[in-house]
Amino acid sequence: MTTIEKKVVVKNKMGLHARPAALFVQAANKFDSDITVIKDNQEVNGKSIMGVLMLAAEKDSIIIINATGKDAQEAVIELEKIAAADDLDNIFRKSASPSLRAAVSKHTIKRR
Repeated sequence: MTTIEKKVVVKNKMGLHARPAALFVQAANKFDSDITVIKDNQEVNGKSIMGVLMLAAEKDSIIIINATGKDAQEAVIELEKIAAADDLDNIFRKSASPSLRAAVSKHTIKRR
């Protein structure tokens, strides 16, 4: 079994908040590998939206993405791109599934 681990600096100005976390989890769930994310010694399941949100990873936070399984390398590469992207809201609008966009929009507080 292959295990890959990568330190990543979160670059999105709002960190891994609702939309970016949803995109991260959606991507993580495409892989067969077990995926964990670590921040400040707190380890969560990278395929769980609640887990990723509980990390409260703000801009410039350092997270560790760990994947174990046959597609671990591919998983870490894709998840690193998401975590290190500086404009995840635009990426979310373009690539998240329609049902995921609807679910997140429904639960996102609108700013006036």
